[in-house]
Amino acid sequence: MYQKGHIGAALFVYAPVGFVTFVVGFKGIAVLGAVGAGALAMVPDYDQKIPGISHRGITHTVWFAALVGIVLGIAGMLVGLGSEGLIVGIGLGGFVAIVGAGTILSHIAADALTPMGVEPFAPIRDDHYTYDVTRASNPLANYGLLAMGVVATGLALAAGNALSGV
Repeated sequence: MYQKGHIGAALFVYAPVGFVTFVVGFKGIAVLGAVGAGALAMVPDYDQKIPGISHRGITHTVWFAALVGIVLGIAGMLVGLGSEGLIVGIGLGGFVAIVGAGTILSHIAADALTPMGVEPFAPIRDDHYTYDVTRASNPLANYGLLAMGVVATGLALAAGNALSGV
């Protein structure tokens, strides 16, 4: 998929996380999480700019998703610890880890829709996954994913707002 499709997939995966975050009272963080998911959506494709790294290789694996989640989680925890203390540090770290890993996993899932597919467990397992639904360059598919993600996140945040009593 292309950028618009990956942003849409990231927002779609983020929607339930944003909903829960909004409902429990962290409205600003919920909105920032959506922005963060959109910003991270293309990270796996940075492999195309790094010599020696094959496209849809290591950056399109569950291992990379875990690494991104761990690194961002630690950073979020340190920010939270530094500003608000242990509980906030743990909460913010967990939230950022979920957003980071979830966004990378959404990228992998969106690429599995294409004929080229992905090998998300490489190099441990060489299982290849493709649903061969659409080509990555298909504008209808990319805009469709974007619309789906924007609508899902918008509905999730609106429902979260309604349920939080605001």
